[in-house]
Amino acid sequence: MRRVNQCFLGASAFSKRTFILSILAVMFFICLTTAAPAKFSSESQSQPVFQVVPVDECPFFEDDLHFDHLEEAIRGSLVYYQKLPSEKRFFFGKDTFLASHLIRSLKRFLAFIENKPSSKKLNAFIDQNYQVYAYMQNGAASSVLFTGYYEPLLQGSLNRTETFRYPVYARPEDLVTFDGLGKSMANKGIGRDTGNAIVPYYTRQQIEERGVLGINASPIAWVNDPVALFFLQIQGSGKIRFENESMINVHYQISNGHPYKSIGKYLIDHKKLSKETVSMQSIREYLNAHPEEVAEIFNYNPRYIFFETVEKGPVGCLNIELTPGRSVALDRQTAPAGTLVFIQAQKPKVNTAGKISSWVRFSRFLLNQDTGSAIKGSGRADIFWGNGPYAELAAGYMKHPGQLYFLVLKPEQLRGCVIQPLK
Repeated sequence: MRRVNQCFLGASAFSKRTFILSILAVMFFICLTTAAPAKFSSESQSQPVFQVVPVDECPFFEDDLHFDHLEEAIRGSLVYYQKLPSEKRFFFGKDTFLASHLIRSLKRFLAFIENKPSSKKLNAFIDQNYQVYAYMQNGAASSVLFTGYYEPLLQGSLNRTETFRYPVYARPEDLVTFDGLGKSMANKGIGRDTGNAIVPYYTRQQIEERGVLGINASPIAWVNDPVALFFLQIQGSGKIRFENESMINVHYQISNGHPYKSIGKYLIDHKKLSKETVSMQSIREYLNAHPEEVAEIFNYNPRYIFFETVEKGPVGCLNIELTPGRSVALDRQTAPAGTLVFIQAQKPKVNTAGKISSWVRFSRFLLNQDTGSAIKGSGRADIFWGNGPYAELAAGYMKHPGQLYFLVLKPEQLRGCVIQPLK
């Protein structure tokens, strides 16, 4: 799903994520790594460094879902990897592994969890077979801020009516993408072809208030709630249910090229919400209570998302279907795509009234299958929670620190694997 996330302080986006969502995995059996794994060093520790975690700093591996649905997420990454050249390299700090190695790494793990091993057996297996990586700082895994995203459900119509009058646009005909833009252009890579020149594409305000897309883009559907539509653009993917109970999946196709700006931050800066209470739910409540301010608040974020319909959904930036509770969005520039990760974080506990009663610690295996425009650097991670009431609660309120680790099969576990220094 292309994540523009989140409405609050950060943001991510359901990605086709050049902005669209997830594809994963790798196959065959060649590996390429530096002559020796990177070891922890005390130098340059002012910033986190991606490296092998010392044995005495490795976490205790447990899965709160008892491996449920982990297989489908792993198979998604394998689909991704198997479409790549086997010699495609993935970087883990100073080390590098071929796609074929990552395929073997996931297949070995998948075979082991088939019988849902005990925690004791799981930790012994990982210790013997896997190298654990993390962003290390001062001898320990650095803290990661975890947020969440979900798949919203909107009510819609294929035709514009008095009730359903807010368009979900497909890609405009005059929107173009290209390389080598000048540094002066804010929306590099995306623009509007005027026939004589390529100029920045229209902002959200121009699109919504001036109706400039009237002849350039066709609505996929019309929905009845502008706030829900805005959140659909933040999440990047969702479902639209029509009055006859039929349903379509819509997915991020492309943006207007303008930067994402968090309306949560806007509301905090203008003292309409406090930093402590801001969440997707509190933002929605404020907007619904102050309809006269909605346009001004929305226009603070110049980014606008255009959608496409897909058979399945949601899809991540690797172009594979995301798995609820098992797919995570990380920065594509700092985290190798499709890889197996292990997290220690907090999740909400919900009472019988459907409200969050507390936050509890949990640990789980996920796959790096998505990214988002607000997921930047090693200190951010965005968990895809799926759809439904719990997913919306978790996505709306999750904003907690935790730890994140990457697992890769040790090179010596690959028979006949050629190890050579990185050139």
